[in-house]
Amino acid sequence: MKRLLIGNLALNGPAGHGYAAARPRIQWAIGWVLALLAPVLLALAMSPASAQTAARATAAPAAARTVLVMGDSLAAGYGLAASQGWVALTADRIAKTRPGWRVVNASISGETTAGGVARIDGEIKRNKPEVVVIELGANDGLRGLPLSQTRTNLDRMIRSAKGSGAKVLLIGMRMPPNMGRDYTQGFADNYTTLAKQHAVALLPFLLEPIATDRNAFQADNLHPVASVQPKLRDHVWPKLEPLIR
Repeated sequence: MKRLLIGNLALNGPAGHGYAAARPRIQWAIGWVLALLAPVLLALAMSPASAQTAARATAAPAAARTVLVMGDSLAAGYGLAASQGWVALTADRIAKTRPGWRVVNASISGETTAGGVARIDGEIKRNKPEVVVIELGANDGLRGLPLSQTRTNLDRMIRSAKGSGAKVLLIGMRMPPNMGRDYTQGFADNYTTLAKQHAVALLPFLLEPIATDRNAFQADNLHPVASVQPKLRDHVWPKLEPLIR
């Protein structure tokens, strides 16, 4: 048989000793408890401090504003620890200097502009960024893809970002001279043309601070080493910082 305890009253099943018999004593006890608590409950209900506490408890925390980075291995930090790349270092700086902002690094090593086009709408929908950083094109150039194809893909990414209401920072690259003068010049012109056309912020060449220093690169001569990542962060920052004020 179940046994229910209320205060010091044991409520069993049989009549005369169960709930019916104990009910007058329970009601008397409850009445006294309510009488004692009533002034306290009334004071709490009227207290501004308690109202503020309740409001704070029920208010939803403000959502972080997002910088979304869509890049290739140069932004993904190829060959580096997760915390060493310039994007991670930028995220650290933003966390310290711009409360309420965060960085989502959606960069993938080996990514082309075609891959960026395929992914950007999903990343925007998922992360709802205020700022989109587009650092793509290097793999197109190294593969010798048509300049018009790269330009079209970057154009689509910029349109997607702006269409969502986000600000855009376009980060450009340069091709080595062995690609030919026309190709290398046309490759660089893609970025300047698109930035002017869409009125977006432009950093013409990500690797400019380190491009002539062989020691700044890993053995593949393509990807920067960890020690120069702060230089890249500081190179990007003057273009990015106005967008997150």
